[in-house]
Amino acid sequence: MAKAAKVQYQCDQCGATYPKWAGQCSDCGAWNSLSEARVAPPSKRPVGYAGESGDVTVRKLSEVGAETQSRINTGISELNRVLGTGLVEGSVVLLGGDPGIGKSTLLIQMLAMLAASHPALYVSGEESAEQIGLRARRLGLDAGDLGLLTETSIERVLALASSAKPRIMVVDSIQTMYTGMIQSAPGGVAQVRESTAQLVRFAKQTGTCVILVGHVTKEGNLAGPRVLEHMVDTVLYFEGEAGSQFRLIRTMKNRFGAVNELGLFAMTDQGLKPVTNPSAIFLSRHEEPVSGSAILVTREGSRPLLVEVQALVDSSPLSNPRRVSLGLEQNRLSMLLAVLHRHAGVGMYDQDVYVNVVGGVRITETAADLPVLLSVLSSFRDRPLSRHLAAFGEVGLSGEIRPVPNGEERIREAVKHGFTRILVPSANKPKSSFDGVEIVPVQRLSEAISHTE
Repeated sequence: MAKAAKVQYQCDQCGATYPKWAGQCSDCGAWNSLSEARVAPPSKRPVGYAGESGDVTVRKLSEVGAETQSRINTGISELNRVLGTGLVEGSVVLLGGDPGIGKSTLLIQMLAMLAASHPALYVSGEESAEQIGLRARRLGLDAGDLGLLTETSIERVLALASSAKPRIMVVDSIQTMYTGMIQSAPGGVAQVRESTAQLVRFAKQTGTCVILVGHVTKEGNLAGPRVLEHMVDTVLYFEGEAGSQFRLIRTMKNRFGAVNELGLFAMTDQGLKPVTNPSAIFLSRHEEPVSGSAILVTREGSRPLLVEVQALVDSSPLSNPRRVSLGLEQNRLSMLLAVLHRHAGVGMYDQDVYVNVVGGVRITETAADLPVLLSVLSSFRDRPLSRHLAAFGEVGLSGEIRPVPNGEERIREAVKHGFTRILVPSANKPKSSFDGVEIVPVQRLSEAISHTE
């Protein structure tokens, strides 16, 4: 007689299991995150995540072949960039983003381009075949060779995929898949983890490129257990502001390429179109110089990028002035204002300070320190900076301007877009000169401010 399924409680945030319900998860500290899950009796497990079967022996690293991974060109330049020049055979990619941001649109565009030369399969657990067909026609795609499957059972999906033998398979979305090995509802922690594990094993054994679409929570994190991001090879996040036509894809993890790569797309009537020159998008060329605006030369992955940083400084009616930053870390803004007061003699203790990165780009590197302070000071004094001025550099707590990586590449990007005066840290001063361009190396914050007056 078969054993009955065991009832246990599982945390939706971290996946920890408990024999009885509790208000708080003792592992991650989340409240009201435990949900009931019926787990089937243990059975013989298949092969591991890496797809190796049979007798596994210990091998020396020198005996392991280092063959170059063959890649598939997606036909979309910006998608190739975030993937690391293309899809790797046998890899698993996880694409997350807000509802309606364009995840399914981008993937069906990619599959429509590849279906003519590579067997492709689109597995949908959310939309019907008719809905997907209407979308393809609305986008004007020629997807006649694209395989389509509407199924939510992971065992059924893998059985049909084994017979169809696709080279690229998209699963939209992983939260709708379920396995008969576990009795909990689809979307639960155990279901997502086990469904992903079976797809990863299938990809490694057959060499199929598997792309998973993931839902996100209201905090912007991928729904499901955190282990989901550890199991896959590449994690991509779709970003974009509501009402904006531009969409960003950022690489958060990539076992076959660089992380923090950024791809930029524009949403049009014909779907998502790659933007090959993002610096021109994020630079708003004002007809007349305006105060509170500075040009930052940042770097996203392997690509330098020019972004406008805007600041607004106004007297505060509050005893505790506001410090608001969009696209930058707020705590770092407070620290930079303290450095400005201590080493440049400019106090903002009675002023509200608002800083915004134009275009919705999120800047995480320290090279934005100097342009942020220049824009704040420009707004405070109501003195516009030169339209031909760009800057980058990290500001230390002692007021020094510290170097940042790839300084010469940043300078070349600024020169390409017509900037003729560039403030750089002294350690980033290039060995070669640029015709018609003044490179101003600075060592201290006060020195940088004096060069803008």
